[in-house]
Amino acid sequence: MADKLMSLLGLCRRAGKLVLGNDPVIDSINLKKAKLVVVASDCSRHTAKDVLSCAHRNGVKAHTLPHTKEEISLAVGKYTAVLSIIDDGFAKKADSLICTLKEE
Repeated sequence: MADKLMSLLGLCRRAGKLVLGNDPVIDSINLKKAKLVVVASDCSRHTAKDVLSCAHRNGVKAHTLPHTKEEISLAVGKYTAVLSIIDDGFAKKADSLICTLKEE
């Protein structure tokens, strides 16, 4: 499932439906564009707290992945620990894959 999720994140990036980085992700949440927020497992505590609390305040679903910044960065082609998906279809599929990962 992890490979499917990383492939999906790469596809989201190529489709232009992925926002990368702390400030742009927070902006996408506040502008009501973010459908799903994802944080790397080794993201700094301060950054994760800021992003996750912003998502929670705005009613956006958010997950901390079991993947590192390096793994996510390889999948999306840019070094990042925080990202948001701004498309409903991609967000639903990613959420499904993440929930399946957490059950394993």
